[in-house]
Amino acid sequence: MFDKTQPGSVLVYVGLDRVGDGLLKLPFVRGLRDAFPDARLTWVAGKETSVYAGVMAPVIDGLLDEVVENAGIGLHPSEFLRRPLDGRRFDLIIDTQRIVWASLSLWRVPHRMFVSPAGRFLLSSRRPPRGYRYPRSMQRQMLDLLELASGRAFPTPTTLDLTLQPSLADEATRLLPPGPTYIGIAPGSGGAPKCWPLPNFVELAQGQVAQGRSPVFFLGPKELDWKADIRDAVPQALFPLQAPGVTETHGFSPQLTIALAQRMTASVSNDSGAGHMLAIGGAPLVCLYGPTVPEKFPPMTDRLTVIRAGDFGGREMADIPMAPVVAALEAALG
Repeated sequence: MFDKTQPGSVLVYVGLDRVGDGLLKLPFVRGLRDAFPDARLTWVAGKETSVYAGVMAPVIDGLLDEVVENAGIGLHPSEFLRRPLDGRRFDLIIDTQRIVWASLSLWRVPHRMFVSPAGRFLLSSRRPPRGYRYPRSMQRQMLDLLELASGRAFPTPTTLDLTLQPSLADEATRLLPPGPTYIGIAPGSGGAPKCWPLPNFVELAQGQVAQGRSPVFFLGPKELDWKADIRDAVPQALFPLQAPGVTETHGFSPQLTIALAQRMTASVSNDSGAGHMLAIGGAPLVCLYGPTVPEKFPPMTDRLTVIRAGDFGGREMADIPMAPVVAALEAALG
């Protein structure tokens, strides 16, 4: 039986949020506001920072009331020597992680109701039915917690509608005018083990030029050193995020990247934040996986082709050959 009293304040705990995380968690955030329209919603990144307090703040405008970063919850058991969040109280706490001692630390924040999957919902005020199996998808895991906390159903979305400022669409058109067939290429990721070798992406781009298409490289701040080598090998390559004035005006805005992604005919990426942004742009995406699994952080698109290193006998990104990537891209182009 669900308590019909609506909470006046809700805390959601996450460890941290990168851009890809922030996009995947957005349906949860929207559902949270829909479930508790009058509550003050506080998003707490216990271990690090959250893009919701930075580059993705415009996306959650009107959804979250407060974003707290580096809250010092879930880092070390010494946290038990002090009261988390200076003793602030919340009607409802939703803990999105499963480490028991970290949940115990969070549990010390005064609350009326606590929903947490840690220790098979050991500390949770509400528990799923007997036989519940934890989903592999992080997004579905979070939506299940929201269902448990609210007593309402929240289906898993396959795509994400994101309203962009018209000025961003205009900027994307200026950077990538109509005419060419643009092929998006995102060679970076959060770490080297998740990256297909850069020479492979260069070879892929060269093949697209030979087909009369325009390769568009999406380089993040960690990949800026790659630009010169890529341009030397593929003089026709485009780098819209590094065009004059773009960084000064937009930084590395996920919203601009998504606007640019809407101008792609198809794209290829690693498992990365850029890949998630390309997926939301709506064009077909070929996504490459090595040590990570697509079931946990699937890009939000219904036009996805997954290529796994495991299908070629290994777990390293270098185990993925060129031929299936080219074939998947050609199939995506129709």
